[in-house]
Amino acid sequence: MSNCTIELFGLMANNEVIDSCELANKNGMLLKIMGYGATVTSLKIPLKNGKLIDVVLGFDTLNNYIKSFDLVSAPYFGCTVGRFAGRINDGIFTLNSDTFHLNKNNNNHSIHGGKEGFSQKLWKITSEQDGKNPSVTLCYHSLHNEENYPGELAVQVTYTISEDNELIIEYHATTTQDTVVNLTHHSYFNLNGHQSDVLDQELFINSEKILETTAELIPTGIFLDTVNSDMDFNKSKNCPEIIDNTFILDCNKEMAASLYSKENNLKMEVYTSQPAVHVYVGGNCFDTIKGKEGVNYHSTSGICFETQNFPDAPNHKHFPNSVLKKGEVYYQKTIYKFVAL
Repeated sequence: MSNCTIELFGLMANNEVIDSCELANKNGMLLKIMGYGATVTSLKIPLKNGKLIDVVLGFDTLNNYIKSFDLVSAPYFGCTVGRFAGRINDGIFTLNSDTFHLNKNNNNHSIHGGKEGFSQKLWKITSEQDGKNPSVTLCYHSLHNEENYPGELAVQVTYTISEDNELIIEYHATTTQDTVVNLTHHSYFNLNGHQSDVLDQELFINSEKILETTAELIPTGIFLDTVNSDMDFNKSKNCPEIIDNTFILDCNKEMAASLYSKENNLKMEVYTSQPAVHVYVGGNCFDTIKGKEGVNYHSTSGICFETQNFPDAPNHKHFPNSVLKKGEVYYQKTIYKFVAL
């Protein structure tokens, strides 16, 4: 029996086909990804009692994913974010003495790639790997000057589920000229199931510093200590109602973050090669679009662990390098590991 299945997810307005791919491992873990936005639409984890629980927010139809980008605050459920995740101040950056003016879609700033980032593009499923650790690879070709970013960017993202109940996400990209790149994954996780809230789930973040930001969430360039503050999650505590912060990761520390549900005795551990994780509690669809199974998502429906470079990195010389040069390869890897206790 195949553990990698391709099927129709929906049709675009121009009748372009959007396929989805479902991967299954020997434990019964099920992952479903579709081509629109290279988006995770479902992630079902087996519990000790034999039940399967869907731990990510999403929609039942392609049309609802498309419509969600018209909400007052688009949720970006489960998608691949690019060309640059997070905000870029005033939508402007300078590279090789040239100044680039990006499309603005967040106050006066650019966020998550602009007005129509990678999360709204049609990605092509280019390969599927059956067998022990099934995977699927999706590709997108971003043209020079798309959203006013320089260079043609060839991007691929590979989703793998391992026999250890890991969701492994790997990003590769190359460019025809120097550009900036920052890719991330934007699932909203809820270990109690997508019908619930996350407030009684325990959050751990392996970080002692966050980025200071302005009122519009633009980094000032200052790093703030989190020890003994409200943003100190070095000891697990319940998810806050409001959090929208970039936590700086120590490359010498293996695990970046974790989430634990007492209700389902399920833990998710986050590992990444990235220098930061942006943590965000949300999911509100403003009673406008129903979530999967007709659920009304609200402001504490899920929590994102957006492993990435620092927001606005092109405008801060002391931030990690976000420039991808012609001839180089961008590669990043993040693992979400699920442990049923």
